[in-house]
Amino acid sequence: MKKVLLTIAIAILGFTANAQESEGQTEKGKFVIEANTGSASTGNTAFSFASSNGSSSFAIGLDGGYFFMDDLAVKAGLGYNDVNESFTYKIGAEYYIGGQFPVGIDFTGSSFDGGSVNWLGLQAGYAYFLGENVSVKPAVRYNVGLEDGQSGVFQGLIGFALYF
Repeated sequence: MKKVLLTIAIAILGFTANAQESEGQTEKGKFVIEANTGSASTGNTAFSFASSNGSSSFAIGLDGGYFFMDDLAVKAGLGYNDVNESFTYKIGAEYYIGGQFPVGIDFTGSSFDGGSVNWLGLQAGYAYFLGENVSVKPAVRYNVGLEDGQSGVFQGLIGFALYF
């Protein structure tokens, strides 16, 4: 049992040490541009494609952000969904714990002909840096519905981010 605990402790220490050796991707003054996969049903700013019974639909969007202090970025995003010809916007903040574990909160709204819907998004993930300027960001997200009768939506996302 002691060997197992020692092995776990060494692994955690090594992982933590690796997370603290960031190359400055999330430093104050840097920018990030991010594309995610996701569900168009939540009005998010992600890429998605669906096909069923001979009809298809798509959504496209991007997020961008500015690190106004180390590890903390203010972010905004825009998107389009062809199903109901809706436009989506997002504004929020994302904090990178240890430079590699992004957690975020945002307000997302979707406007379409005849109405709009809104969500409060809560997201957490891991930024796996492939190099100095690129990361892959798997994440989980929960969208809290802000309209009467609107339920929340849980998502799994994979994001790709560029830092400069």
